[in-house]
Amino acid sequence: MSADLQMRRGAVGRLLNVLCDVCAVIGGAVLIAMAGMTVVSVIGRTFFNSPILGDVELVQLGLAVCVATFLPYTQFRSANIIVDFFTANAAPRTQRWMDGLGALLYACCTALIAWRVYAGSVMSHENQEASMLMNLPLWIPYALMVPGFVLCTLVGLYQAFVYWTGSDAEAEGVA
Repeated sequence: MSADLQMRRGAVGRLLNVLCDVCAVIGGAVLIAMAGMTVVSVIGRTFFNSPILGDVELVQLGLAVCVATFLPYTQFRSANIIVDFFTANAAPRTQRWMDGLGALLYACCTALIAWRVYAGSVMSHENQEASMLMNLPLWIPYALMVPGFVLCTLVGLYQAFVYWTGSDAEAEGVA
């Protein structure tokens, strides 16, 4: 069974699959809202000389949230770009071990990012930082990014477990 399908088996895999899908839908809704706002702003600027004030700020903040919400979906489906030039001819067991190591390193990096984004959110809230044109509190987009990075961390840990055990023990009734 392919590792991608194996990830979706068992209660944990199914739960992570649903959470990643929900996270991606939220990111998609933010992206659609930003696209709609951009269209309205461009039409307003072109035809009425009245763009949406702070549209660039909103797009910047929204894109940060989108990236954080799309990452878990991408990682869960093993859709991130990997360079397997050196391991293409390695034994399947070696490839799985290295894939597990990569997933663990990914989890460590996203955990670090989640921690620092959370710390940035708290600090931004305490300092009452706001965007330049619209005076929007900057802690809000920071806080909206944290769940995506935490979910990325959980996905990476789960993937490392699945790669290293060779199967989803939970799906087979072992755990």
